[in-house]
Amino acid sequence: MREYYSITELTREFDVSTRTLRFYEDEGLVQPVRRGRTRLFRPSDRHLIRQIMRGKRLGFSIK
Repeated sequence: MREYYSITELTREFDVSTRTLRFYEDEGLVQPVRRGRTRLFRPSDRHLIRQIMRGKRLGFSIK
């Protein structure tokens, strides 16, 4: 398993915008590691994003 995923990798994997992932960060749903201006997402963040996307497909909202 990888240690970190870039925001670009996750936007491609989940077909979402970088703004969407930043929104999840702003809402406290994920806490990527910051290295300067770069966000590095842990496998646990990736798993949570997958769960969020699944919930959205089922009609749930974030709030």
